Amino acid sequence: MPRIAYLNGRFVRHAEARVHIEDRGYQLADGVYEVWAVFDGRLADAAGHFERLARSLAELRIDQPMSREALAIVLGETVRRNRVKDGLVYLQVTRGVAPRDHAFPDPPAAPAMVVTAKRIDLAAAEARAAKGVAVITVPENRWGRCDIKSIALLPNVLARQAAREAGAAEAWFVDKMGLVTEGAASNAWIVDAAGSLRTRNIQANILRGITRKSLLALAEEAGLTVDERGFTAEEAKGAREAFITGAGTLVLPVVRVDGAVLGNGEPGPLAKRLRQLYIDEARRAAGETPPIKNQKGDQTRVERQEVEPAGHLPQRRAPGADAPDHLPGERGQAAGGGQLVR
Repeated sequence: MPRIAYLNGRFVRHAEARVHIEDRGYQLADGVYEVWAVFDGRLADAAGHFERLARSLAELRIDQPMSREALAIVLGETVRRNRVKDGLVYLQVTRGVAPRDHAFPDPPAAPAMVVTAKRIDLAAAEARAAKGVAVITVPENRWGRCDIKSIALLPNVLARQAAREAGAAEAWFVDKMGLVTEGAASNAWIVDAAGSLRTRNIQANILRGITRKSLLALAEEAGLTVDERGFTAEEAKGAREAFITGAGTLVLPVVRVDGAVLGNGEPGPLAKRLRQLYIDEARRAAGETPPIKNQKGDQTRVERQEVEPAGHLPQRRAPGADAPDHLPGERGQAAGGGQLVR
Protein backbone atom coordinates (compact mmCIF):
# COMPACT_ATOMS: atom_id res chain seq x y z
CA MET A 1 0.00 0.00 0.00
CA PRO A 2 1.52 3.38 -0.98
CA ARG A 3 1.96 6.06 1.66
CA ILE A 4 -0.46 8.97 1.50
CA ALA A 5 0.26 12.61 2.39
CA TYR A 6 -2.08 15.53 2.92
CA LEU A 7 -0.91 18.54 0.93
CA ASN A 8 -2.74 21.87 0.87
CA GLY A 9 -6.28 20.61 0.83
CA ARG A 10 -6.01 17.18 -0.80
CA PHE A 11 -4.58 13.73 -0.26
CA VAL A 12 -1.88 12.58 -2.68
CA ARG A 13 0.50 9.68 -2.93
CA HIS A 14 3.51 10.42 -0.75
CA ALA A 15 5.97 9.85 -3.58
CA GLU A 16 4.14 12.35 -5.77
CA ALA A 17 3.67 15.15 -3.21
CA ARG A 18 5.24 18.44 -4.36
CA VAL A 19 5.53 21.94 -2.92
CA HIS A 20 6.11 25.14 -4.86
CA ILE A 21 9.74 26.25 -5.27
CA GLU A 22 8.85 29.61 -3.68
CA ASP A 23 7.25 28.10 -0.60
CA ARG A 24 8.75 30.20 2.21
CA GLY A 25 9.42 27.08 4.24
CA TYR A 26 11.62 25.72 1.46
CA GLN A 27 13.48 29.00 0.86
CA LEU A 28 13.51 30.70 4.28
CA ALA A 29 12.57 28.04 6.87
CA ASP A 30 9.58 30.30 7.55
CA GLY A 31 7.27 27.83 9.23
CA VAL A 32 6.53 25.58 12.19
CA TYR A 33 5.87 21.90 12.75
CA GLU A 34 4.35 19.47 15.23
CA VAL A 35 4.68 15.75 15.83
CA TRP A 36 2.11 13.56 17.57
CA ALA A 37 2.73 10.02 18.76
CA VAL A 38 0.02 7.63 17.62
CA PHE A 39 -1.24 4.79 19.83
CA ASP A 40 -3.86 2.37 18.51
CA GLY A 41 -4.64 4.79 15.66
CA ARG A 42 -5.27 7.72 18.01
CA LEU A 43 -3.24 10.85 18.76
CA ALA A 44 -1.36 10.96 22.07
CA ASP A 45 -1.22 14.20 24.07
CA ALA A 46 -3.43 15.69 21.35
CA ALA A 47 -4.56 18.85 23.17
CA GLY A 48 -1.04 19.82 24.24
CA HIS A 49 0.30 19.57 20.69
CA PHE A 50 -2.61 21.57 19.27
CA GLU A 51 -1.98 24.29 21.88
CA ARG A 52 1.74 24.43 21.14
CA LEU A 53 1.07 24.57 17.41
CA ALA A 54 -1.27 27.52 17.91
CA ARG A 55 1.32 29.28 20.05
CA SER A 56 4.15 28.72 17.55
CA LEU A 57 2.01 30.04 14.70
CA ALA A 58 0.98 33.07 16.73
CA GLU A 59 4.59 33.86 17.69
CA LEU A 60 5.57 33.86 14.00
CA ARG A 61 2.35 35.66 12.97
CA ILE A 62 1.33 32.87 10.61
CA ASP A 63 -2.42 32.34 10.24
CA GLN A 64 -4.01 29.09 11.34
CA PRO A 65 -4.54 27.08 8.14
CA MET A 66 -7.89 25.77 9.43
CA SER A 67 -9.84 25.32 12.66
CA ARG A 68 -8.61 22.87 15.29
CA GLU A 69 -11.64 20.68 14.62
CA ALA A 70 -10.87 20.51 10.91
CA LEU A 71 -7.18 19.89 11.60
CA ALA A 72 -8.03 16.99 13.92
CA ILE A 73 -10.02 15.43 11.07
CA VAL A 74 -7.11 15.85 8.63
CA LEU A 75 -4.62 14.34 11.08
CA GLY A 76 -6.89 11.43 11.90
CA GLU A 77 -7.63 10.76 8.25
CA THR A 78 -3.93 10.84 7.38
CA VAL A 79 -3.29 8.26 10.10
CA ARG A 80 -6.20 6.13 8.85
CA ARG A 81 -5.28 6.27 5.16
CA ASN A 82 -1.75 5.15 6.02
CA ARG A 83 -3.09 2.41 8.30
CA VAL A 84 -0.89 3.55 11.16
CA LYS A 85 -1.75 1.76 14.38
CA ASP A 86 1.31 2.87 16.33
CA GLY A 87 3.62 5.53 14.95
CA LEU A 88 3.97 9.25 14.33
CA VAL A 89 2.07 11.92 12.45
CA TYR A 90 3.98 15.01 11.28
CA LEU A 91 2.44 18.37 10.43
CA GLN A 92 4.18 21.39 8.91
CA VAL A 93 2.71 24.84 8.28
CA THR A 94 4.62 27.57 6.41
CA ARG A 95 3.82 31.18 5.60
CA GLY A 96 2.94 30.05 2.09
CA VAL A 97 4.09 30.79 -1.44
CA ALA A 98 5.35 34.24 -2.46
CA PRO A 99 8.24 35.81 -4.38
CA ARG A 100 11.39 35.48 -2.28
CA ASP A 101 11.79 38.38 0.18
CA HIS A 102 12.78 38.30 3.82
CA ALA A 103 9.82 40.49 4.88
CA PHE A 104 6.32 39.02 5.08
CA PRO A 105 4.42 38.80 1.79
CA ASP A 106 2.18 41.79 1.08
CA PRO A 107 -0.58 40.94 0.50
CA PRO A 108 -0.32 37.90 2.82
CA ALA A 109 -0.08 34.46 1.26
CA ALA A 110 -2.29 31.59 2.36
CA PRO A 111 -0.44 29.25 4.76
CA ALA A 112 0.78 26.00 3.21
CA MET A 113 0.26 22.74 5.12
CA VAL A 114 1.65 19.22 4.83
CA VAL A 115 0.75 16.18 6.94
CA THR A 116 2.45 12.77 6.82
CA ALA A 117 2.23 9.65 8.96
CA LYS A 118 4.46 6.64 9.47
CA ARG A 119 4.46 3.43 11.46
CA ILE A 120 6.88 2.58 14.25
CA ASP A 121 8.14 -0.90 15.05
CA LEU A 122 7.12 -1.16 18.71
CA ALA A 123 9.20 -4.27 19.32
CA ALA A 124 12.34 -2.49 18.06
CA ALA A 125 11.51 0.61 20.11
CA GLU A 126 11.10 -1.44 23.29
CA ALA A 127 14.33 -3.34 22.62
CA ARG A 128 16.14 -0.02 22.25
CA ALA A 129 14.65 1.28 25.50
CA ALA A 130 15.60 -1.92 27.31
CA LYS A 131 19.21 -1.44 26.26
CA GLY A 132 19.44 2.34 26.76
CA VAL A 133 21.23 4.88 24.60
CA ALA A 134 24.25 7.15 24.71
CA VAL A 135 24.26 10.94 24.46
CA ILE A 136 27.03 13.46 23.84
CA THR A 137 27.18 17.14 24.74
CA VAL A 138 27.72 20.01 22.30
CA PRO A 139 27.92 23.80 22.76
CA GLU A 140 24.60 25.62 22.57
CA ASN A 141 24.53 27.51 19.27
CA ARG A 142 20.84 27.89 18.50
CA TRP A 143 18.77 31.04 18.21
CA GLY A 144 17.09 32.61 21.24
CA ARG A 145 13.53 31.43 20.48
CA CYS A 146 13.73 27.68 20.92
CA ASP A 147 10.28 27.88 22.53
CA ILE A 148 8.92 28.15 18.97
CA LYS A 149 8.79 24.80 17.18
CA SER A 150 10.35 26.23 14.03
CA ILE A 151 11.38 24.20 11.00
CA ALA A 152 14.73 26.07 11.09
CA LEU A 153 16.73 23.20 12.59
CA LEU A 154 20.24 23.39 11.16
CA PRO A 155 22.03 23.47 14.57
CA ASN A 156 19.93 20.47 15.62
CA VAL A 157 20.84 18.68 12.40
CA LEU A 158 24.56 19.23 13.00
CA ALA A 159 24.27 18.20 16.65
CA ARG A 160 22.42 15.00 15.81
CA GLN A 161 24.97 14.18 13.11
CA ALA A 162 27.78 14.68 15.62
CA ALA A 163 25.97 12.26 17.93
CA ARG A 164 25.62 9.69 15.18
CA GLU A 165 29.31 9.93 14.29
CA ALA A 166 30.15 9.41 17.97
CA GLY A 167 27.94 6.32 18.17
CA ALA A 168 25.34 8.12 20.27
CA ALA A 169 21.58 8.54 19.86
CA GLU A 170 21.27 12.17 20.94
CA ALA A 171 23.23 15.36 21.58
CA TRP A 172 22.56 17.60 24.59
CA PHE A 173 23.18 21.31 24.16
CA VAL A 174 25.21 23.01 26.92
CA ASP A 175 24.80 26.78 27.38
CA LYS A 176 27.34 29.42 28.41
CA MET A 177 26.57 28.75 32.09
CA GLY A 178 27.64 25.14 31.60
CA LEU A 179 24.09 23.83 32.00
CA VAL A 180 22.36 21.33 29.75
CA THR A 181 19.41 22.96 27.98
CA GLU A 182 17.88 20.07 26.01
CA GLY A 183 18.60 17.59 23.27
CA ALA A 184 18.63 18.15 19.53
CA ALA A 185 15.17 16.57 19.36
CA SER A 186 14.25 15.83 22.97
CA ASN A 187 14.14 17.13 26.53
CA ALA A 188 16.92 16.06 28.89
CA TRP A 189 16.45 14.57 32.38
CA ILE A 190 18.56 13.08 35.15
CA VAL A 191 17.92 11.42 38.47
CA ASP A 192 20.47 13.13 40.70
CA ALA A 193 22.42 11.75 43.63
CA ALA A 194 19.59 12.72 46.00
CA GLY A 195 17.06 10.80 43.93
CA SER A 196 15.32 13.89 42.53
CA LEU A 197 14.12 14.13 38.95
CA ARG A 198 15.76 17.12 37.29
CA THR A 199 15.05 18.81 33.98
CA ARG A 200 15.59 22.36 32.74
CA ASN A 201 12.89 24.94 33.49
CA ILE A 202 10.98 26.23 30.46
CA GLN A 203 12.07 29.76 31.32
CA ALA A 204 15.38 28.74 29.78
CA ASN A 205 15.76 28.72 25.99
CA ILE A 206 14.17 25.31 25.41
CA LEU A 207 11.17 23.88 23.64
CA ARG A 208 8.16 23.38 25.86
CA GLY A 209 8.02 19.63 25.37
CA ILE A 210 4.54 18.11 25.48
CA THR A 211 5.82 14.69 26.55
CA ARG A 212 7.90 16.52 29.17
CA LYS A 213 4.80 18.31 30.47
CA SER A 214 2.80 15.09 30.68
CA LEU A 215 5.63 13.28 32.44
CA LEU A 216 5.96 16.04 35.04
CA ALA A 217 2.29 15.58 35.91
CA LEU A 218 2.68 11.79 36.10
CA ALA A 219 5.76 12.09 38.31
CA GLU A 220 3.89 14.40 40.68
CA GLU A 221 0.95 11.99 40.83
CA ALA A 222 3.38 9.18 41.63
CA GLY A 223 4.81 11.18 44.54
CA LEU A 224 8.24 11.64 42.98
CA THR A 225 10.43 14.62 43.80
CA VAL A 226 10.80 16.85 40.76
CA ASP A 227 13.22 19.77 40.52
CA GLU A 228 12.96 21.93 37.38
CA ARG A 229 16.55 23.03 37.67
CA GLY A 230 19.45 22.85 35.29
CA PHE A 231 22.32 20.40 35.61
CA THR A 232 25.83 20.33 34.21
CA ALA A 233 27.35 17.66 32.01
CA GLU A 234 29.47 16.59 34.97
CA GLU A 235 26.39 16.21 37.14
CA ALA A 236 24.82 14.12 34.40
CA LYS A 237 27.86 11.86 34.28
CA GLY A 238 27.55 11.29 38.03
CA ALA A 239 23.76 10.89 38.03
CA ARG A 240 21.98 7.77 39.15
CA GLU A 241 20.00 7.72 35.92
CA ALA A 242 19.23 9.82 32.86
CA PHE A 243 16.70 9.77 30.07
CA ILE A 244 15.25 11.82 27.24
CA THR A 245 11.63 12.53 26.35
CA GLY A 246 9.80 13.41 23.14
CA ALA A 247 6.97 12.31 20.89
CA GLY A 248 9.33 10.07 18.95
CA THR A 249 11.30 8.65 21.87
CA LEU A 250 8.58 8.75 24.58
CA VAL A 251 10.76 8.13 27.66
CA LEU A 252 14.10 6.70 26.55
CA PRO A 253 16.75 5.70 29.13
CA VAL A 254 20.28 7.08 28.76
CA VAL A 255 23.16 4.89 29.93
CA ARG A 256 26.21 6.91 28.78
CA VAL A 257 26.98 10.64 28.69
CA ASP A 258 30.08 11.70 26.76
CA GLY A 259 31.37 8.16 27.13
CA ALA A 260 30.89 8.04 30.91
CA VAL A 261 28.82 5.05 32.03
CA LEU A 262 25.90 5.85 34.31
CA GLY A 263 25.34 3.45 37.20
CA ASN A 264 25.82 -0.13 36.10
CA GLY A 265 25.45 0.79 32.44
CA GLU A 266 21.83 -0.36 32.21
CA PRO A 267 18.57 1.60 32.17
CA GLY A 268 17.66 2.67 35.70
CA PRO A 269 14.51 1.57 37.52
CA LEU A 270 12.96 5.04 37.62
CA ALA A 271 13.43 5.66 33.90
CA LYS A 272 11.87 2.29 33.12
CA ARG A 273 8.98 2.98 35.49
CA LEU A 274 8.33 6.41 34.01
CA ARG A 275 8.40 5.02 30.48
CA GLN A 276 5.71 2.50 31.34
CA LEU A 277 3.66 5.09 33.23
CA TYR A 278 3.77 7.44 30.27
CA ILE A 279 2.86 4.79 27.69
CA ASP A 280 -0.01 3.48 29.81
CA GLU A 281 -1.42 6.97 30.39
CA ALA A 282 -0.93 8.03 26.77
CA ARG A 283 -2.80 4.96 25.54
CA ARG A 284 -5.56 5.47 28.09
CA ALA A 285 -6.02 9.16 27.30
CA ALA A 286 -5.84 8.62 23.53
CA GLY A 287 -8.41 5.86 23.82
CA GLU A 288 -10.99 8.23 25.28
CA THR A 289 -11.50 9.65 21.78
CA PRO A 290 -12.66 7.23 19.07
CA PRO A 291 -10.54 7.01 15.91
CA ILE A 292 -11.64 9.44 13.19
CA LYS A 293 -13.44 7.84 10.27
CA ASN A 294 -15.62 9.13 7.51
CA GLN A 295 -19.30 8.52 8.14
CA LYS A 296 -19.33 5.43 5.93
CA GLY A 297 -16.50 4.01 8.03
CA ASP A 298 -14.73 2.62 4.98
CA GLN A 299 -11.30 3.10 3.45
CA THR A 300 -11.59 6.07 1.09
CA ARG A 301 -10.06 5.33 -2.29
CA VAL A 302 -7.22 7.66 -3.26
CA GLU A 303 -6.69 8.17 -6.95
CA ARG A 304 -3.54 9.70 -8.42
CA GLN A 305 -4.09 13.46 -8.23
CA GLU A 306 -2.27 16.38 -9.76
CA VAL A 307 -0.87 18.50 -6.96
CA GLU A 308 -1.76 22.16 -6.99
CA PRO A 309 0.93 24.68 -6.02
CA ALA A 310 1.41 25.08 -2.27
CA GLY A 311 -0.50 28.01 -0.94
CA HIS A 312 -3.73 27.06 -2.75
CA LEU A 313 -5.66 26.11 0.36
CA PRO A 314 -9.32 25.79 1.15
CA GLN A 315 -10.42 28.71 3.31
CA ARG A 316 -11.58 28.21 6.88
CA ARG A 317 -15.12 26.98 7.13
CA ALA A 318 -17.39 26.10 10.00
CA PRO A 319 -17.11 22.49 11.24
CA GLY A 320 -19.49 20.32 9.25
CA ALA A 321 -19.70 22.70 6.30
CA ASP A 322 -18.22 20.09 3.97
CA ALA A 323 -20.36 17.24 2.73
CA PRO A 324 -20.38 14.45 5.38
CA ASP A 325 -18.22 12.00 3.43
CA HIS A 326 -15.42 14.45 2.65
CA LEU A 327 -12.62 16.22 4.44
CA PRO A 328 -12.02 19.99 4.40
CA GLY A 329 -11.18 20.87 0.80
CA GLU A 330 -12.15 17.45 -0.62
CA ARG A 331 -15.75 18.04 -1.64
CA GLY A 332 -14.96 19.50 -5.05
CA GLN A 333 -12.76 16.56 -5.96
CA ALA A 334 -15.31 13.96 -4.94
CA ALA A 335 -18.00 15.76 -6.89
CA GLY A 336 -16.02 15.02 -10.05
CA GLY A 337 -14.94 18.55 -10.85
CA GLY A 338 -11.32 17.97 -9.85
CA GLN A 339 -11.17 21.37 -8.18
CA LEU A 340 -10.61 22.34 -4.58
CA VAL A 341 -13.37 24.13 -2.72
CA ARG A 342 -11.92 27.43 -1.59
